[in-house]
Amino acid sequence: MSLDSLLQHPALWRAREQGGATGRAGLPTGYAALDRVLPGGGWPLQGLVEILADRTGIGELSLLLPALARLCRDGNEGGWLACISPPHPPYAPALAACGIDVSRILVVRAPPAEWAMEQALRSGACRAVLGWAACRDRQGLRRLQLAAEQSHCLAVLFRRLRDAQEPSPAVLRIALEGTAMGLTARILKSRGGRPASVQLGWIDVAASTRAH
Repeated sequence: MSLDSLLQHPALWRAREQGGATGRAGLPTGYAALDRVLPGGGWPLQGLVEILADRTGIGELSLLLPALARLCRDGNEGGWLACISPPHPPYAPALAACGIDVSRILVVRAPPAEWAMEQALRSGACRAVLGWAACRDRQGLRRLQLAAEQSHCLAVLFRRLRDAQEPSPAVLRIALEGTAMGLTARILKSRGGRPASVQLGWIDVAASTRAH
């Protein structure tokens, strides 16, 4: 591989990207306070996002609904919203009420989840791929990150909060915690950005999707 080819590799980190100067616009999250601390002003569309929580149902999916609704509105060319091994079946009426096109949701239960997620990312048929997996294999995580870099879609892996202690190639890692004030998002890692903590409060998904 030539030096020029190496310098253009999507997995290469560049010092000039530090501080948010990535030059890549993100997908607005629907939460202004979170957009302000994310490089590109939203969810990255070229790289793996990890959302870590100590339990399911804390608000991890609600956090993504405004962005998924935007993808449905902007997706004139179609494309699937793939859910890989979700812990609970998606509740179609609630998703539709938030602006999600439920006819484009694809639920996949094909273990191992990380393998199915990688295939969905590489298919080129998805606008968003959400996966639930323990994914303790570092090589598997690297494959997911590379597939996400090349897919140019929203790629989110849900993991356990204790996995935050393990290294990850993901471009963005967010830990969610429920507090007396509502949901708090702690940015543990952000390519081109800095660690931060954002108080999201009690998420009103319907209002977020209407406003964006």
